[in-house]
Amino acid sequence: MSKSPTPATLAGIDHHYVDVNGTTLHYVAAGTEGSPILLVHGFPESWWAFHKVIPLLAATHRVFAVDLRGFGDSAPATAGFTSATAAEDLHELIAALGVGPVHLAAQDISGGTAFQLATTHPDDILSFTATEMGLAGFGLEGFADVTHGGSWHIGVPVSPGIAEMLFTGREEQVLGSWAFPAMTAVIGSITNEDIAEFARTYSREGGWLGSIGLYQSMLGEGDALKALAESNPITVPALAIGGFGGPFTVGTLSQVVAGDVESVQLDGVGHYVALEAPTALADAILAFTGRVDAT
Repeated sequence: MSKSPTPATLAGIDHHYVDVNGTTLHYVAAGTEGSPILLVHGFPESWWAFHKVIPLLAATHRVFAVDLRGFGDSAPATAGFTSATAAEDLHELIAALGVGPVHLAAQDISGGTAFQLATTHPDDILSFTATEMGLAGFGLEGFADVTHGGSWHIGVPVSPGIAEMLFTGREEQVLGSWAFPAMTAVIGSITNEDIAEFARTYSREGGWLGSIGLYQSMLGEGDALKALAESNPITVPALAIGGFGGPFTVGTLSQVVAGDVESVQLDGVGHYVALEAPTALADAILAFTGRVDAT
């Protein structure tokens, strides 16, 4: 397997760069009509996590999939990057695009970013979809506790210099031999080409700094997120979608949303829902956003 020298792309999408909040974000856009959907990836991913889902959504919606600061082809992050900064990046992105409010669909470690966007800038959001997501302050920190089944990898980015020392030059091994296989249930759903595309961006100088910032945030922002949830819960319609983390996702979302939370559980699907079950994910998002748009 060899790293691709150029970004992967799809027919029917456009690549864009925009300067916001002191950084440059890369995003792709597809679709020409319908309410806007903003897709936000997790770890160890980029916008490419949604490459199977975007065409399905774009038939009836304007779709935007962003590389968070420090990920994909967005500008590298710097020391001190946090999920709160990423939330402001997205707020300014939505303003720059002129498409708000959007249906926000985020997953995995982008949960803290998406939650802060929804609670500090509620006018940006039409609905909130969480896929395989947890939040600091609501149990996510437990995944760093290896004595009770947590994952070793969380300790790597939160330890200064360790991620770069261990992962640099080994991106394809880390992603292709551990990260994706360890949390995937649908065999063959993540290809060598997918791994090469993700590895391409993590291989650049400073390629791990986005992940480092979000994981360091996760272990320090619990009190702040709990305070936000108490003073400013999510008030837009909310949907929890899960593979093997479905019960944890809906349990988390139920604690930070003022109203009811819809839930879709995808049996036989692992953590990387957008890659493992794109049609089922798109169907769930389209049914949910359709109900929201109708009201």
